[in-house]
Amino acid sequence: MSVGIDDVEYVTLHGKRRAYVKKGTGPAVLLLHGLACDHTTWAQVIDELAEKYTVIAPDLLGHGLSDKPRADYTLGGYANGMRDLLTVLGIDKVTVVGHSFGGGVAMQFAYQFPERTQRVMLVSTGGLGPEVTPLIKLIQVPGWFRVVGLLTLPGIRHAETFALRAAAEYGDVGPLRKYTRDLDEIADIVDSWKDRRTRFAIRHLVRAVIDWRGQIVTMSDRAYLSEAMPMAVLWGAEDQVIPVLHARNAGALAPDVRVDVLADAGHFPHKDHPEEFVRLLDDFISTTEPASYNRARFRRMLKAGATAPLGPLAAVAAAEARDEAVTPA
Repeated sequence: MSVGIDDVEYVTLHGKRRAYVKKGTGPAVLLLHGLACDHTTWAQVIDELAEKYTVIAPDLLGHGLSDKPRADYTLGGYANGMRDLLTVLGIDKVTVVGHSFGGGVAMQFAYQFPERTQRVMLVSTGGLGPEVTPLIKLIQVPGWFRVVGLLTLPGIRHAETFALRAAAEYGDVGPLRKYTRDLDEIADIVDSWKDRRTRFAIRHLVRAVIDWRGQIVTMSDRAYLSEAMPMAVLWGAEDQVIPVLHARNAGALAPDVRVDVLADAGHFPHKDHPEEFVRLLDDFISTTEPASYNRARFRRMLKAGATAPLGPLAAVAAAEARDEAVTPA
């Protein structure tokens, strides 16, 4: 079986149509794609995951088959949209998996809605350092919208996507492999930019999270909160979009985070090694207890902060022990 157009369903939220794929039964897993991609980036893993889990793979607003309105394309706006989609689908709690920009949405979702988040897996994610490929920074350049409009005219676009896919196929050997492995995905992105509404959405999205110095949004100031929620990070060793050193940043920011780096993989490790991706995600879910949200404990963690001498959870535990000691029997 494979994910096709017949598997796509639609729901209208706040007057905007959202596309999504929902398959399987069992614990819920929300798969969030990256910048300028859509649910099809997960096509090689959805069916296998659906044998054990309820898999929800949406097209984020402004992407794929979802509407592309003049709207809120911030991380917070996307997190709100995912909460509303899950609510309509009758799903209360999820393990959230986010790739690239979708990783930023996943982190924002977990931060805004910890009571609905059981675990987080970040795949080649944004938000762990400022570095990002200059090609994404160029989206902010004045005139990008018009230039890309010309470059995606019929004929020109066909020649570009043919060249990118040919390079991906025939350059998939030897030392050039790490530079060509993701070109077929880039060809799909270029093809999607023929739609001016898609270009509009992508431009506004990028401006919300990236400037000339690189990524604006970071999890570094809130990484200590991951102590109360299982988190895993997965990266491709040959990622040319967001450097793999960001995976090490995750380990430094939050020592309890699981970090896996896949050899012979680029920015889309779930596509380069789908079976290994499924294995790692299943192992992560199977061997960790889902986070249990407690408002009082979350408040104590925020008050303790990242600078607590023994770490925020240790500080919270100590505070709770003191409270119990002075509470009358």
